[in-house]
Amino acid sequence: MFELKAKTTLVTGAGSGIGRAIARLFAQQGAMVWVADIDPKAGAATVESIEVAGGKGAFVALDVREDASADAARDRVGDLDVLVNNAGIGHVGDLLATTAADLDRLHAVNVRGPFNLVRAFVPRMLERRSGSVINLASIGGVLAVRERLAYTVTKHALVGMTRALALDHSDTGVRFNAICPGRVDGPFVRARIAEYPDPEAALREMASTQLNGRMVAPEEVAAAALYLASDVSAMVTGSTLLIDGGWSVGK
Repeated sequence: MFELKAKTTLVTGAGSGIGRAIARLFAQQGAMVWVADIDPKAGAATVESIEVAGGKGAFVALDVREDASADAARDRVGDLDVLVNNAGIGHVGDLLATTAADLDRLHAVNVRGPFNLVRAFVPRMLERRSGSVINLASIGGVLAVRERLAYTVTKHALVGMTRALALDHSDTGVRFNAICPGRVDGPFVRARIAEYPDPEAALREMASTQLNGRMVAPEEVAAAALYLASDVSAMVTGSTLLIDGGWSVGK
């Protein structure tokens, strides 16, 4: 039902965490997966794990901040059926602990990055009148998250981009959706936890934010991406799929 046979996919930031989980699951479901990452060693490790499991994968070097890098990836990869904009970075801080440079750094990856990839790959999807674009946003794209000013700003922007793209191209057969996870237990969140004075206390607090008392597993986000990538979700576009353990309903 959710198979991706004969589909060519690309996942940014696929060297670890959510990106790696998505790449591995897509390959298990029959897709050809282009593993895109700024870190060749991490990307190669993901490709190896795909091939060991019997799937098809290849690495493509990509710095999402650079439009020329996105264009080079497109020239190498060719046409895509599914684009997953997963690469993202974070920052801990309120207004007093956030500089303009912090905001620019997050914007370059979290907003300009997906835009660069969409600009590079989506025109051919539009010509073919087929394709699925999945943007990894965050609970911070629909709610304000305390002491995450720059992160919240950029993830709200990514959700807005997703909706605008879906509206502008609603009659083309190309779909645009965002996944908005809560706290995911992976390298990204662990790096944020390390920035706190008391990492163990921060870990407990982050887990407790979800109503079910635990963080989201990368594989749970990957399952949502599989749904949005597959033909079974043909009527889903412009959506923000929350995977947050109930965080968004309040406490």
